[in-house]
Amino acid sequence: MQQTLTIIVPVYNEEDNLSRVEKELSAYLDICLAPAEVLFVNDGSIDKSQDAIVDICQRDNRFTYLSFKNNRGLSAALKAGFDHVQSDLVGYIDSDLQTSPSDFNLLLAEIKDYDLVTGVRGNRKDSFVKNMSSTIANVIRRAFTHDGMDDTGCPLKIIKTEYAKRIPMFKGLHRFLPAMILLQEGKIKQVPVQHFPRIAGEAKYHLWNRLFGPLADCFAYLWMKRKYINYQIADSSAELKRQ
Repeated sequence: MQQTLTIIVPVYNEEDNLSRVEKELSAYLDICLAPAEVLFVNDGSIDKSQDAIVDICQRDNRFTYLSFKNNRGLSAALKAGFDHVQSDLVGYIDSDLQTSPSDFNLLLAEIKDYDLVTGVRGNRKDSFVKNMSSTIANVIRRAFTHDGMDDTGCPLKIIKTEYAKRIPMFKGLHRFLPAMILLQEGKIKQVPVQHFPRIAGEAKYHLWNRLFGPLADCFAYLWMKRKYINYQIADSSAELKRQ
């Protein structure tokens, strides 16, 4: 049976981008390698993003949404999406569309043999400060996690839902998704994807939350790694009742 996919799109004050998000994701759903739908998670936007999301969902039933009462951050938005989806696979793309939905097909081509496939952005179209801070942050994270990933912040990922739902999310953990799959003894891979400049809206990350914040999160990850509970059920009475 073909696996199904839900693409999570976190949104925070992106009203100027959402018409393009609808256009590009609608086009992608028509060529997706798996039956797919889109789940917007409105992270407490205070602009007109929610109105735009409702309009999109009314026009196309392949789009659905969750809306937070207040802003809770990217990790919370992803957590809500992971909790909500029922598909076999869950994807993630930012609403600024600095990555292309069409590149999900590159990840889908690999996901059969892996539990998480993430993009790695080549020839990034960001400012020098943003690129440099991301590079340093990735070096620091690799030193702590040993996940072998070059670009954990790439906002283009596909995860097998059974693994995504077991991730014990905390604020900032979206930067450690590959490492959290490794804690579950899963397999991960990175694939080169396209990257584009932001066309509309404002970036939500600056030097502090791109560099210094992740450094503090690394220590939280190390604590979690020491305490993480990982198990597999070998047998249960429920299996006997089904026979």
